[in-house]
Amino acid sequence: MFAQPIVVGIDASSAAALAASMGSAVAAAAGVTCHLVHVTGTPAQQVLERRAAEERDRIVRQLIQTARQGAQEAVSDAVPAHVAERLEVRVGNPAWELARAVAEYGAGLLVLGGKHHAAPVRWFGGSTVHHAVRTVDVPLLVTAPSGATFSRVLAAIDLSEAAHPTLRAALEFSALFDATVRVLHVVEPLPSIPDVGIQLDEGEHLRLAEVGTAEVVASVSDAAIVDQVVRCGASARAIADEASQWEADLVVVGSHGKGWVDRVLLGSTTERLLSKLPCPVLVIPVRAPGASSR
Repeated sequence: MFAQPIVVGIDASSAAALAASMGSAVAAAAGVTCHLVHVTGTPAQQVLERRAAEERDRIVRQLIQTARQGAQEAVSDAVPAHVAERLEVRVGNPAWELARAVAEYGAGLLVLGGKHHAAPVRWFGGSTVHHAVRTVDVPLLVTAPSGATFSRVLAAIDLSEAAHPTLRAALEFSALFDATVRVLHVVEPLPSIPDVGIQLDEGEHLRLAEVGTAEVVASVSDAAIVDQVVRCGASARAIADEASQWEADLVVVGSHGKGWVDRVLLGSTTERLLSKLPCPVLVIPVRAPGASSR
């Protein structure tokens, strides 16, 4: 993952400057290239239709030049000059163009600046980050206001097929910065079933979760793991609380291959975390067994 180029999606905001800085720092640590990509929207179709072909081309060129100037000004103090000079401007839909850039560069990581939108906004088109979580097939690093150094990495795993790739990615990332890793598994409260005489044993449920977490850790690595913890509660809140109390510099989570409609209607732990966490989030896309490529 970190042996491949890194693509950073930027605009002209402070969040983009932070993403550029963090993406550049990770690329430098991994010894790979960092590509800044800014995507600007197309002019209104009715405007272009009234212009001759030559003038349409001029309008688009001017649009790209203006967008490039704004984006380069935003990141000029955040990245080395040679990274800023290679900034690429594309015209179109941000989520689609960034996915295309990832494929063209053979990137192993996409970095985006985190912007906290309310749920209706992100569901219905207001967040490139949330579109990327649903559609991009490489790990996604979503930044938050913090330094570009990482000393504590919190790997939040469940006990599904996502656990192993999530933990492996956390270990790989932590090795770049010689960071400490903590493994967290959250046990959701068991439901109480009315009119059923025998209820599930909370203590046994917790014990099995601890055993399962230890088995995942042992099957991936035990040398780089400092500790493992199992907490009880709602997943997103428990992960956010652990990240805050442990003062994590990065949280690594797996994103399951749920359908887009399911995510719009129900949300997901990963997407809720993007609005709660006080630190950057590294999202590892994990397909369900037998799932095909998008």
